Amino acid sequence: MLTLGFLVALLFGMSPTVYGVLFLPVCVLTALWVREGDLLTAPVVVPVAFALGLVPVADEGDGGTGARLMGMVTGLATQAGWLYGGTLLACAIVLGRRMRMVRTINRRAAARSRAQA
Repeated sequence: MLTLGFLVALLFGMSPTVYGVLFLPVCVLTALWVREGDLLTAPVVVPVAFALGLVPVADEGDGGTGARLMGMVTGLATQAGWLYGGTLLACAIVLGRRMRMVRTINRRAAARSRAQA
């Protein structure tokens, strides 16, 4: 996301909307690529990655640390819809994968118990 943030700042002139739109496919890919053992971490990592990638996109005003921090807070507040939407997408995909994984485990356990009986 940090690389994507720099790319958006370079190509689109610090457009937080473009960053938010590009954040959604990253959320989907994150939820699809995460290992089955780490499924529940994807919805936690996604908002952290959004905030990290917002650093180059956030308006820094006249410069300085305080202005950068205010730009980050403003960016997080104004782009909350993209953040919530991406997190919701990641949660839905992860929950679907988790349910499929549990169903598969239960089927295997039932087949083993029938084979032993």
